[in-house]
Parts: sequence; structure tokens; C-alpha cells
Amino acid sequence: MNTNFLSLHFRNIYARFFLILALFSVSSISSFAQEKRSYKIFQFPPNMIPSIDGKGEDWKVVPDDYTIGMDQLWDDSRKHEKADPKNLDVKVKVGWVKGMNRLYFLYEAYDNYWDFSLPDLHNDIFEIVVDGDQSGGPLIDRFHPNKDLSIMDAYFSFHGVHAQNYHIFTPAEGKDWALAWGSQPWIKDLPYANAAYNYNFRQGQSGKLTLEFWITPFDYAGPEGPARAVESILVENKNIGLSWAIIDYDDVNAKGNNGFWNLSKEHTMYGNASYLLPFKLMPLEDRFKKPIEAQWSFTVVDMQRRLVAFKDESIGKVNSWKWDFGDGSTSTEQHPTHIYEKPDHYIVILWVEGPAGKSRRAKVWDVAVK
Repeated sequence: MNTNFLSLHFRNIYARFFLILALFSVSSISSFAQEKRSYKIFQFPPNMIPSIDGKGEDWKVVPDDYTIGMDQLWDDSRKHEKADPKNLDVKVKVGWVKGMNRLYFLYEAYDNYWDFSLPDLHNDIFEIVVDGDQSGGPLIDRFHPNKDLSIMDAYFSFHGVHAQNYHIFTPAEGKDWALAWGSQPWIKDLPYANAAYNYNFRQGQSGKLTLEFWITPFDYAGPEGPARAVESILVENKNIGLSWAIIDYDDVNAKGNNGFWNLSKEHTMYGNASYLLPFKLMPLEDRFKKPIEAQWSFTVVDMQRRLVAFKDESIGKVNSWKWDFGDGSTSTEQHPTHIYEKPDHYIVILWVEGPAGKSRRAKVWDVAVK
């Protein structure tokens, strides 16, 4: 065999190998860079839960560093090299309330041409994808790993079940406020979601739109309805998976859009939760906290033995604790356990003391054993 041919053949193999290695490295760097990006979800105090009225006044307490603007998005339709605020300018804030499995959104947008007159998907859209437990993976029918399933079997068993995609119409006139993309349209209605708009432009005009809404993320949301649904439990300091895109239409007669502005670096984030970004459920800011406040919870560990575990959840610096279990027994432990002699419902009291003063929290008949 010709040695020159062999030499050329092996050079081609090496060239292909190093090309593949380079592409893999670029892909890895890109994915690594995306993983480094993370965002914050503001915790509203329970007495400052946003009203869904489209005005946005309740969001003035949210610091500017929670705002995610166009500088964080890229047009992966490749129609625009960078954002032009004279064409489209969008700001988004996300919030939550401890103890409620809801994500609140404030969407403020200026567009030089609002397109929303048609009854179909040709509408300016704010598309969000949420994965409450960061389970990751594909979430739409055509990405189902089992290719033997029919598209409708994949749709009803899989699409939007473990992570959800909302196409939110901005604005929605003569149609539902959103397409909950999947076989569970009930998730976009009360008591699982709510929305309100404020704008004064017409089709084809420029102007500013304010949208307030909240949604409920689900670890499981099936086509059978909410009976078997499992809400995602939102926990302080934990991350959820979240991303969004703004689909901008600028001509009611055009077949396509004028931009797909994506927060994720992966275009298919709309159908794969692995491409979402980490959003941290932030703790309550110090300015909203009391210097000291007694708080506690309990768990009945063994009802037959009437064994109850108590957990101190007080706010502020605490130096001492005193518990009254309601049956004549007390404790100075921070997290005590107690066995009740008799079945009953009890008034349990916790006193705490620290540099900022004293505080008391009683629960009347919450603790009951039989």
C-alpha cells in the first residue's frame, strides 16, 4: 500500500480527532459558563404579599439587584446581535413567600410594536419554564426518551408533568392569559395561578406593559387533574430550575418572529429542564425581621407513646429558651422532646430571651395526642 496514502489517512484521522476534541472543549466551556450564572428570588414578608393588579407598586421593596434585564438575554434566532431598548426592553423580577408554593413575577416591557390581535400563537410572548425540584431532563413530547411511544401517548404521560412551560401572551386579548404547554391546562387557573395586566396601547402600537402573575410549580402535574398533583415545596436557601424567553413579533402578517430572546444559553431550554438556570429562594432580608421573635414547630414522633418533638425556629439572637408543655412539665432545651402522660390537647408556650429582649409564642390546642 502507498505509504504517502497511509500518512495522509492517519493525518486526517488525527485532524478529525482534534477537531472533535476542540468542539467538545468549547461545548464544555459554554456549559460550564452557563452553570456559573445564578439568580435570586426575593422573599416577600407575609404582610407584603404582592396584589395581582398589574400595577407593580408592591414590588418597590425589591432591590434593583433582583432585576433581570435584556443584558442577560441573547437572541438565539440570530436576528439581532444585541438588544436595542428602542425596539424591545424587558425587566423581570421574581419573588416568593415562605410557606407558600408560589412563584411571583413582575414583567415590565417596552415594545416598539405590540403584536397580539390573532387568536393563535402569533402573539408577543413571555415564555417561562420552571422545574421546582431541579429534576432536570426533557419535558415535552417530542423529546421523550422512549421513541416507541406515539406522540399523543408521550404528550399525555410526559409533557409538562415534572416541569412546566408557560407561553404567557403579552398582552392576552380574547384568549386565556397563557398556554400551559402540556396536558394539564388546569395549572394556569385559580387556585394554581393568577395574572393581571396594565397597558394602554393597541395592536401595532408602541408602549409599555406591566404584567403581574404567580404560578404554582409542580413535581408532578398530570392530565387527570389536581387530585394526584404534587406541588413543588419551596424551601428557603434552596435552588429551583427556571428560565425564560421573550418571543417578539413585529408584524401581524409575518410568518415568523422578530427575535427569540433567551435567558438560557441553550435554545431548547423550552423543552429540557436540564438547560434551566439555578434561582435561589432567598431568606427574608434583615430589614423585615424583628430583632427577636419566638417561633416554633412540632412533630408527633410516636402517637402511641405520645412522644412529641419540638423545634425552635425563633428569629434573632437567642441566649435562653423556656418551654411549658401544658401538662405541668417544662424544659430549657432549644429543641426538646416530651412524652405526654395523658391524651389531650395542650397549650404549649415557648419563651426566648436574647440581647434584643424577650418574646413569647403560644399555640393553643395545636399539640394534641391520643
